[in-house]
Amino acid sequence: MGEALMAEEATVTDINLEIRAEEDAVPFMDLLLQADPSPAMVMDYLADGTLFSATWDGVVVGVFVLMHLGDVKWELKNISVAPEWQGKGVGKALLRAAIEEARKEGAKLLDVGTGNSSIDQLAFYQKMGFRMRRIAKNYYTLNYPEPIFENGIQCRDMVVLTFDLDETDDY
Repeated sequence: MGEALMAEEATVTDINLEIRAEEDAVPFMDLLLQADPSPAMVMDYLADGTLFSATWDGVVVGVFVLMHLGDVKWELKNISVAPEWQGKGVGKALLRAAIEEARKEGAKLLDVGTGNSSIDQLAFYQKMGFRMRRIAKNYYTLNYPEPIFENGIQCRDMVVLTFDLDETDDY
């Protein structure tokens, strides 16, 4: 069965991702930059975080980066699904895998930050059980060299959401 046909027929119930920590980020840079347009920022958090690849039947379908923030708090720094696999439940499976990896490391809280203009991502994280915690005002205007626009809105602020890993397994 061809990859495109497999992607069309996939649903969240039959996605079985193989998750693996990666030492070399180079083969995954296109995916990482899809979620974060700054190569400098990506390289910065890769230095302190762990990159995980997700494959399904031998095909790379996504990546995520986890970083330890201290004690029992971790942050999901990047999560990205290959374009041809978007809208098929891979994002949910990938986020579940990130949550499980954080749990394995002893995390009790998992933060994720996304732009004020990232409407779909804000809805996605909340549907998956994350709760809004704070807003880092002007994060993107101060840390990114070029303005970012999504949904006709300038991305200025980072909305930080938190998932309490002790609170629920229902995601």
